[in-house]
Amino acid sequence: MFRNIKDTLSRSTAMKASVVAGLAVAALATGVPAEVSSSYADAVNVQAPQVPSFANVVDAVSPAVVSVRVESRVNSAADEDDSFSLGRGFDDLPDNHPLKKFFRQFEQQQGRGQQKNSEDGKGRLRPVAQGSGFFVSEDGYIVTNNHVVSDGAAFVVVLNDGTELDAKLVGKDSRTDLAVLKVDPKGKKFTYVGWADDAKVRVGDWVVAVGNPFGLGGTVTAGIVSARGRDIHSGPYDDYIQIDAPVNKGNSGGPTFNLNGQVVGINTAIFSQSGGSVGIAFAIPATTARDVVTDLIKTGTVSRGWLGVQIQPVSKDIAESLGLSEASGALVVSPQDGSPGQKAGIKNGDVIMAVNGDPVKDPRDLARRIGAMQPGAKVEVSLWRNGKSQSVTVELGTLPVDQSQSSTDDNSQPSQSQPSTEKALADLGLTVGPSDDGKGVAITAVDPDSDAADKGVKEGEKITSVNNQQVSSAKDIVKVLEQAKKDGRTRALFQIQSGDGSRFVALPINAG
Repeated sequence: MFRNIKDTLSRSTAMKASVVAGLAVAALATGVPAEVSSSYADAVNVQAPQVPSFANVVDAVSPAVVSVRVESRVNSAADEDDSFSLGRGFDDLPDNHPLKKFFRQFEQQQGRGQQKNSEDGKGRLRPVAQGSGFFVSEDGYIVTNNHVVSDGAAFVVVLNDGTELDAKLVGKDSRTDLAVLKVDPKGKKFTYVGWADDAKVRVGDWVVAVGNPFGLGGTVTAGIVSARGRDIHSGPYDDYIQIDAPVNKGNSGGPTFNLNGQVVGINTAIFSQSGGSVGIAFAIPATTARDVVTDLIKTGTVSRGWLGVQIQPVSKDIAESLGLSEASGALVVSPQDGSPGQKAGIKNGDVIMAVNGDPVKDPRDLARRIGAMQPGAKVEVSLWRNGKSQSVTVELGTLPVDQSQSSTDDNSQPSQSQPSTEKALADLGLTVGPSDDGKGVAITAVDPDSDAADKGVKEGEKITSVNNQQVSSAKDIVKVLEQAKKDGRTRALFQIQSGDGSRFVALPINAG
């Protein structure tokens, strides 16, 4: 049966093939074109909602985006040589030989040229960096990154139409990586862009980055906002918008726009293991940039409030050791001598919980809040000290130009020099002894399997206080720990001093 069905199908297929072949031959013989296309299906055409085009945004903002070319004065290789060599063979010629005389004269001319360049303080201007920027005013103010212009002696901006204009540096701010350039409009009004309210930007919003990657000129890429408040450990004011878009070298200083053509952020860094884009970029938020740029345009510098305290995060363990219900605020490691914070009575071990009634989430939040205030402003700082809340009023100082918000200076502790013998604090995994200077307690050994070792406590460091009480012996430590047990605490806060500065570590207390 299966054979007969197969034979029948084979004969049927062969007959159909013969008929088709005959028709094709007939068509060719008569000159009538065969309509082969009618035997095929139509091309794919999916009727679906289309992604909005960015063309209108790009058309509107492109004239405001510029390429920034940075030049620096460098000496040529010949200028950098300290001496001129005649070369192999010429040094052996007699002094009166014509060739030797010629090269000696050439050497003297070179030397005079080098001396003139040295006296003028001028070398040849050569490009050293390229980046991006954008106009924020019709009269020629341009925003870019500080790291783009920081090494420059001369600056040239290239407009969207290819026009090149000389620019001067108005001011720069390394802490936020922002800088402002200015070009002479010469009666021309430049197309400029405005700032968005980045507080309204949501994760998932479309954004468009326009810039000058690899020196190619105006280039556009698109992506989405994937996170806010990113800390990439580049400075005390890190609060970046993370953008998942192809942003490459040369985009630094360029703007990222929302679909209304407003600047959401300024591209300043990318995450990459190869140097090229992997689709993750970081932008300075518009609200941060707007305030800094305004100050730079007005005065060329940025004035920031200054508290003058070294701070660290409040971990869950530290919060428990201090009796806090949640791990928030900024723990004061030490106030700098003579700082506004010290003058107001802020002490090491205090936790700054709020500024002017607004809760402080972490050290970065505190640094941004204080830095955004004007020097001389009086602020109410809420503290958590010895298990209770209290407030102090601080008149902010001016953040020194070359000094970070926090100070790592050693805060000297009053000495309570008294004899002590080395004692093993087995519950903590520490062996301690008297310190060389009588201040604090020296750590002479750390159990590698202990919580202290896990928290990074090392031999050679010092314990200067426990639960904000200064200690100078093992006996002092035990006394504080016993009191903590009575208070129902399960952890104690140790202040550890090392060559790198001071820090707090919360260690568990044996409740037995």
